[in-house]
Amino acid sequence: MTDWDKQFDAVWADEELSDVERIERIDRLAAVWGDNAVALFHRAGARDSAGREEEAEPLYRRALQLGLDDDHRVRAVIQLASTLRNLGRVHEAVWMLGDEHANHPASPYRDAVAAFYALALVSSGEARRATSIALGALAPHLPLYTRSVTAYARELAI
Repeated sequence: MTDWDKQFDAVWADEELSDVERIERIDRLAAVWGDNAVALFHRAGARDSAGREEEAEPLYRRALQLGLDDDHRVRAVIQLASTLRNLGRVHEAVWMLGDEHANHPASPYRDAVAAFYALALVSSGEARRATSIALGALAPHLPLYTRSVTAYARELAI
């Protein structure tokens, strides 16, 4: 982790900041780097967290276009898809998260992707498929019944 990452993390961790103050602090840090993908990702996240999804969307898209490391890329996909769902563009969110879920099975963010994918699926009217995705993500964490829950998740997907 770089000093720059630690500075962004410190802003995110400061629970005393208002949404406006967080956006201002993130923007000041990001300004040093200009049109940098990670800086844009944090700027988008600050706006998204404040409920300003319309402002966050183009920043997420630009960050993804510029190219992010694997850690930030998957977080940007999750956050952009969640933003799109909140903006009523559910099918785009389902597509993005479905693509991420299908193509990155070893991601450390696999369960987070599954959670947001399930939410997007429910919003699109596909509750059965959403339940399958959520149970599939949950099953490996169960102390018992992993095999049964995995089988039920597969059954629901049919």
